[in-house]
Amino acid sequence: MAEKQPNSVPKAKISLDEYLEEVARFCENEYGNTFRGRFQDMEGNSELAMLAAPTAAELAELRRAVAIMTAAEKHDADKLTDEQVERIAEDAKVDPANLAIFINGYSLMCKRVS
Repeated sequence: MAEKQPNSVPKAKISLDEYLEEVARFCENEYGNTFRGRFQDMEGNSELAMLAAPTAAELAELRRAVAIMTAAEKHDADKLTDEQVERIAEDAKVDPANLAIFINGYSLMCKRVS
């Protein structure tokens, strides 16, 4: 007879600031550089590896964008529209594509946790 599993408590949603620090974990270190190198295209770009191992410049842009976000935008970052992300990128003077990748990664993390 199968044992009854205890009710699992849903995990709390990770904050955007916590997610940013998770993304920063392998910034500019040996592992991160090796990981990024495996995802480079013919021109040496590896945007999709940015969430696993951002460059110092990418991380600085992400931090600048998160820093200017309102508390409400940070709280509901997983629900931001493309237009809102574009506006934040413009206001922070950061690459809108990288900010969109970051916000989408955060959204996926939130969906996986819930």
